[in-house]
Amino acid sequence: MKITNIQTLCLSRWHEPEIQWVTHRYRTVKADCAIVVIDTDEGLRGIGEACAYGWPLLIKRWVEWLSPLIIGKTPEEAAARISPNGRSRSHDCAVAGLDSALWDLRGQISGKQTAQLLNPDAQSSVRLYASSGVRYDWHDRPEQLIEETLGYMDQGFTACKVRVGTDWAWDGITVDHFNGLMRDLKRAVGDRMELMVDGNQRLTEDQALDVAKELDGLGFTWFEEPIPQTDIDGYARLNAKVDLPITGGEQYTTLEQFIPYLEKKAYAIIQPDAGICGITEAYKLAEVAASYGVDLCPHSWHNGLMAMANAHLVAALPNPRVLEVCMVQGPLQWAILAQKPEIDAGWLLLPERPGLGVTLADDLETRFPYADGHYAIQVERYTL
Repeated sequence: MKITNIQTLCLSRWHEPEIQWVTHRYRTVKADCAIVVIDTDEGLRGIGEACAYGWPLLIKRWVEWLSPLIIGKTPEEAAARISPNGRSRSHDCAVAGLDSALWDLRGQISGKQTAQLLNPDAQSSVRLYASSGVRYDWHDRPEQLIEETLGYMDQGFTACKVRVGTDWAWDGITVDHFNGLMRDLKRAVGDRMELMVDGNQRLTEDQALDVAKELDGLGFTWFEEPIPQTDIDGYARLNAKVDLPITGGEQYTTLEQFIPYLEKKAYAIIQPDAGICGITEAYKLAEVAASYGVDLCPHSWHNGLMAMANAHLVAALPNPRVLEVCMVQGPLQWAILAQKPEIDAGWLLLPERPGLGVTLADDLETRFPYADGHYAIQVERYTL
């Protein structure tokens, strides 16, 4: 079986005003998607989502540039010719989309789920966590965060990740304000739901330590990327001072990038994304991290096809924990698939079909034409 054609679908959907959201200083106004499609001379088709953070049109160009390495090859030969380099986000996201599509193809060829190819003892389902906490505004009803989280619990989720809200400088917000909101959140959900916090690299080390101590005492599950990602020593100090796992790495794509964090015990959990580094590299990272006693819980923020790639990854891990699912992506998230996978009581059930187990919906480029430009606009507010 040989690869005959590769294409990239670039898609967008504008958010209605009522579902736009502001976090830090940015209002997100649309959802984007880039899907890599690989066709073969025997009629099989592999699909993989490349993280839109690599910019869909640039991802499409990289796929075009990489296609001569792949067309005419078998899926196994093609997989050996591409890998992330850790230098170009667009390149690595393109590689990730290609890699996921190749895993989809290899599963179809073998008649096995991608997860089973990675690990014959893979789980048949993965536990999801609701990922949001981006709709609350410190200026107007920050308790919306609690109401939203309780709503996810009502939907069957057993875990939820929240974030640090709009720019603290706008409203004079301090660590004490944030810690107070986290206490209220924990009091509201009790022991019925695991809670995590993503700092989006916005805090100083001193702020992060104060928050980490509070979250640790409240029994939160992890504290993600509280300080700038390149501050390896800062992460190592934070991890050494609290039992709460300090996590990160969603932007990284290679083992070379993660090794310093593992050697310095800077991450207690690593969080690469199959849509950014590919299934192959992510699974290799999981195996190496396990040798350091570190688990992998992937970043998975965009659309349903990327969620499926990360779901197969999680199902195959030596210690499968949870899979992130974005709660604010809008209808594009699952509308790209012909059929949404079954989600039951907060668990995603892997389809029994081979490969990733899903197919694309029809006429995607007509229904969701790509809208060029940034997915978010900067918001400015006056401070007193």
